[in-house]
Amino acid sequence: MRQLLRRTVLATLCFACASLGANAAPAEQEKLAQSAILKVAVYNDLAPFSVNGGGIDIDLAHALAAKLGLKLTLLPFNAGDDLSEDLRNMVWKGHYLGYGPADVLLHVPVDRRLMAANDKVQIFAPYYNETVRLVRSVKTVPEFDGLDSLAGKKIGAEKTSIAAMVLLGAENGKFRDDVKIYPSAIDALEKLKTGELDAVLATRSEIESVFKGSPEFPLEEVAFPRLPRQGWVVGMAVKKDELELAKQLQAATNELFASGEMAKIFAKYGVQVVKP
Repeated sequence: MRQLLRRTVLATLCFACASLGANAAPAEQEKLAQSAILKVAVYNDLAPFSVNGGGIDIDLAHALAAKLGLKLTLLPFNAGDDLSEDLRNMVWKGHYLGYGPADVLLHVPVDRRLMAANDKVQIFAPYYNETVRLVRSVKTVPEFDGLDSLAGKKIGAEKTSIAAMVLLGAENGKFRDDVKIYPSAIDALEKLKTGELDAVLATRSEIESVFKGSPEFPLEEVAFPRLPRQGWVVGMAVKKDELELAKQLQAATNELFASGEMAKIFAKYGVQVVKP
């Protein structure tokens, strides 16, 4: 999770949707019809989207396969050194060890620069807008008026994450001694729940999945120069020439939003769906 998050937010992200061809070549239509299986690549260690065989992206993969009338095969994998490596290994080429590629990769930043750097894929169907938020305990931080409200408080963050980086560097390292580092954001959030921490900086989805809207742990927006204020949008990626598959996945995503099923998938994990 920390590696994927750090790689994503260090770029300037923007809402963009790849245009899909109105008609697919007959060969592409025949290939999709004969497949009977939708292979979906999902990241490991990406709570609450994909962890230990469950999560939002896992449920979304099932829902997409059902919409397309196909059986689902999941291809979970560990994030590589950069997003272009993930796209190469899981979308258009496959790993040199023989794993992949999948038909579609979920949780891909919908980013113009990423698209331009990876012309063998198309990135489309944005389904969530992620942001970084601060969550605090009202017992120990009853009022919040910016980072100064956390002076002398214990603040948790995930190791090597963008949250840890911005906290440690905030105001010339003013809060460095107050930051406690944990193996994952979920670990830090659990420590906040038990009273061992006063606040945690993490993604909104991670926070909501743990506290599920509890008024005892309110979320706060904190602006950091190195973080995109509007967050970043995630969608899907397929091979560039898989026009029919992309068209059908986009239509299925639209239907999931329109029917309310997408909101139900997110709500199952305590997360509010934020449509880009």
